Amino acid sequence: MLSIALPKGSLEEQTLLLFGEADLSVRKSSREYNPVIDDPRIAKVKILRPQEIPLYVADGHFDLGISGHDWVTESGAEVVEVAELPYAKTGTGVVKMVLAVCADSPIASAADIPPGSRITSEFPNTTRAFFERLGIPVEVHFSYGATEAKVPELMDALVDLTETGSTLRRNGLKIVDVILESTTRLFASREAWGDPAKRRAIEEVRTLLLGVIEARGRVLLSMNVPAARLDAVIAELPAMKRPTVNQLYGSDDYEIMTVADKATVNILIPRLKAAGAEDILELPISKIVR
Repeated sequence: MLSIALPKGSLEEQTLLLFGEADLSVRKSSREYNPVIDDPRIAKVKILRPQEIPLYVADGHFDLGISGHDWVTESGAEVVEVAELPYAKTGTGVVKMVLAVCADSPIASAADIPPGSRITSEFPNTTRAFFERLGIPVEVHFSYGATEAKVPELMDALVDLTETGSTLRRNGLKIVDVILESTTRLFASREAWGDPAKRRAIEEVRTLLLGVIEARGRVLLSMNVPAARLDAVIAELPAMKRPTVNQLYGSDDYEIMTVADKATVNILIPRLKAAGAEDILELPISKIVR
């Protein structure tokens, strides 16, 4: 039913991992760019450069696409954003499109860029629009890569993506402004979103993907608690809403279940035991669907 374009390159590994964890495993065939997802809702899959995907979806070649918000903005593609998927090659999934100059430059912000400056970027449309909003006329030059190598010998400044800024600093550059923040997005063509059957399938795919995202970094805790210690144990518990409490059959004891951040269980479990919890189980979670 649905056709979907997935990103090649830096986002590819994490995208395939996400789909696999969502029970939508992408199975590559001998034709590398034409994998298969064994799901009745997905009829066609293509792996393409993320720069191209927004326009292909906007033009109706695909019902769904995944790419960065930066490329949706740069292309000007008119698509329907279905979900934010906060993941990237590394880190939290948030990347910044920044303006950078030489580390020893007196420039402290975009407002300090002299008129007529030469700016190099793989995002010329976004860069041009940014400086137009500032009212500063600049020359914007498209970069085919190695953007940081062009300043200051060939260009006065650059606009590029970064997660930490470390590559820019290693190349003797400093960030002076942030143009936008970008995360990975799932988006649909307007035609597909307007089709009731396709929209229902898109929303089901979104539910699966976001369920995985929501579950990442979380675990399920289950424990038995004597009735006399119930309030003390509950007082130690985090919970998305409230913990689940069930009385054990033929006993005055209770079972408590709750969701906790994986990063905190090393502190939480000893506290629960000290408060009176017994038979504590820590279980992985594959999806949380709200």
